[in-house]
This record gives sequence, C-alpha cells and structure tokens, in this order.
Amino acid sequence: MSTEVRNNTTLERFEIYVDGAIAGYAEYQDTASERAFVHTEIDPRHEGQGYGRMLVQAALNASRQEGFGILPMCPMVRHFVESKPEYIALVPQWARSNLGLPQ
Repeated sequence: MSTEVRNNTTLERFEIYVDGAIAGYAEYQDTASERAFVHTEIDPRHEGQGYGRMLVQAALNASRQEGFGILPMCPMVRHFVESKPEYIALVPQWARSNLGLPQ
C-alpha cells in the first residue's frame, strides 16, 4: 500500500491518501505564528493501521518546516504530542500551561 500526506490549503487540512484514495484528514486554523489543529478523522476502514499517527506526524513536521508553533486542540494531535516529547517544543510556552502540557 502506498501512502501520501498532502496539505490541502484550500480546505485548511492535511489529508492522508492510501493507494490514491483519501483515508483521513487533520483540520487546522492558522494564525500569524501558530497552527491550531482542531479536528482529525480517519476513515473507519483505515482505523487501527497507523494512518492517524502517520498523518499527524507529517502534519506537525510540515508545520514546523513552515515556521508554525502548534496548538494541539484535537485529542488525536494532543495525544501524539504528549507521547512524543520531541514535539512538545512545537507548542508555545503559553499554550503548554493553558493546555496542561509538560513545560
């Protein structure tokens, strides 16, 4: 199976494709310096296969490369950030305390 993550800037979401068909997405809203991830969804046919993790990781890496801080409002993105300490640094200090994330 081939997978690809694309940033659909028109719909403000990262999309993951499996064998050419969309399998899920992570919606975001940008400010001048932060990208708030507000909702992530994986098609039920693709749940439990690691596509959510791949999608979130690719979205966070792309956001970092674009210079955005991350606001993990979506439970899936928040869980990913909490479980991968190297991504905590993407969350601005003020947001960490507001969201109850490690400092």
